[in-house]
Amino acid sequence: MSATALPHDHDITVGPEAIDFMGHVNNAHYLSWVQEAVLAHWRHIAPPEAVARHLWVALKHEITYRRPAFLDDQVIATVILEKVQGARAFYETVIKRGEDVLAEVKSSWCCVDAETLRPSRLASDVVARFFPNEKI
Repeated sequence: MSATALPHDHDITVGPEAIDFMGHVNNAHYLSWVQEAVLAHWRHIAPPEAVARHLWVALKHEITYRRPAFLDDQVIATVILEKVQGARAFYETVIKRGEDVLAEVKSSWCCVDAETLRPSRLASDVVARFFPNEKI
C-alpha cells in the first residue's frame, strides 16, 4: 500500500544527557528520537488492540545530518509514513529546530507479533487509519 499519510509531529527537548564532548547532540541521539517519533505515531493512530498485538523493529536507518542541535533546543521530529508493504513500513522523518532542518532520516521497520515475535502483516483497516485520504 502506497499513498499519502498525514504527518505526525513529535516534540523533543534536548537535555544534558544528549550532549557530547563537542557541545552538541551526539549523533546516536537522533536515532533515538526517530524511534520515539515513529512509535509515538503508531500509538497515536493505531487502535489500542493493534498496539497491544504488534511491536516494531527497526530494520534500516539512512540519516543525513544537516545542522547540530544544542542543549535546551526545542526540536520537532516530523514523521511521515510513506508506505506499508507486507509486514514492513517505510518512514521519512525530518528533525527540525524552528525552520532549520537538523537531520533527515529514511527508515524501514518490521511489524512483529507481540507474542511470537515473528513478522506480522497489519490488517487493512489498521493500515487505512494511517492513510485517511486514500482508498485501501
